[in-house]
Amino acid sequence: MKLTLEFGGGAEFLVGNVKKHAIDLPDTQQWTLGQLLEWIKANKLQERPELFLQGSSVRPGILVLVNDTDWELLGELSYQLKDNDDVVFISTLHGG
Repeated sequence: MKLTLEFGGGAEFLVGNVKKHAIDLPDTQQWTLGQLLEWIKANKLQERPELFLQGSSVRPGILVLVNDTDWELLGELSYQLKDNDDVVFISTLHGG
């Protein structure tokens, strides 16, 4: 399953300062957003995972969009990913 992951608002710092990632997940299972977060933790996070994840979900202050739709409207962690989905993570928390 091919997906595009995008990180912005400072979240890209956690994944090697790369904003856009084209990934190919194994087709051995149907993937949910919750499983994708575990995959990101194991395969993409390079800095301080506690700034991205809290428990099994993203930390408060990180906006998640799937194909430009807020994941809260799609079922959050249980959303079944589809081939060519664009998943965006935007940090809305900024230091000052």
